[in-house]
Amino acid sequence: MPKTSSAPAKTAKAPAAKVAAAAAPKPSVAKPVAAAPAAAAAKPAVKPVAAQPRVEEPKKPLTQRQGFKTNEFVVYPAHGVGQILSIEEQEIAGAKLELFVINFIKDKMTLRVPTAKVAQVGMRKLSEPALVKKALETLKGRARIKRTMWSRRAQEYEAKINSGDIVAIAEVVRDLYRSESQPEQSYSERQLYEAALDRLSREIAVVQHITETEAVKEIEASLAKSPRRGAAKAEADADGETDGDDTDGEDSVAEDEAA
Repeated sequence: MPKTSSAPAKTAKAPAAKVAAAAAPKPSVAKPVAAAPAAAAAKPAVKPVAAQPRVEEPKKPLTQRQGFKTNEFVVYPAHGVGQILSIEEQEIAGAKLELFVINFIKDKMTLRVPTAKVAQVGMRKLSEPALVKKALETLKGRARIKRTMWSRRAQEYEAKINSGDIVAIAEVVRDLYRSESQPEQSYSERQLYEAALDRLSREIAVVQHITETEAVKEIEASLAKSPRRGAAKAEADADGETDGDDTDGEDSVAEDEAA
């Protein structure tokens, strides 16, 4: 029996080994991953931008309210002539108020009056020249002395002085004036007379643009033209100028002073 060659078998095995080797999976090699930049990995925190404070424009100072202006002279009934320095705003108990700042130079006093209450307190403008002339004419009239208790008359005089009415104040000056030939005033009469004279002279001085001393001289000149007090009192008695309830005013003054 002839010998068979084994070479072909060997040759056949070789391609199978190559096929197996080709079919075997190749080991995977991990590719190095580039590291992200540190700045990209951790971004710095963004700070919130603080809101810029709102800058408010300065308010223009108030110069006029209720018909009154700054630097204007006015009459406040309880204190006489004063000057408005400014108009300011204040917050009181959560409410905003506008106030007149009034300076009384002679009294060295500053008063703040709500602008909404000027009518209520009786604050007014200076008297017109025609009204000042009427007040001066009043001084030339005869004194009207009521035959009543001095305490009652004193209250009436005080009410007139604090009324702010220039003619009413002139009436107090006229009634309490004493010439050199007449009896001296009592202390309480003198106090009221000087208060009324001061209010009257200050307003006349401002209206006529003169000094208070000159205003007082003008007032005294008008008083000098008035009838004598004694004659005026006699006329008042004849006219029945009385409240008809008690004693002579001069006697009551003496009683009040003694008390």
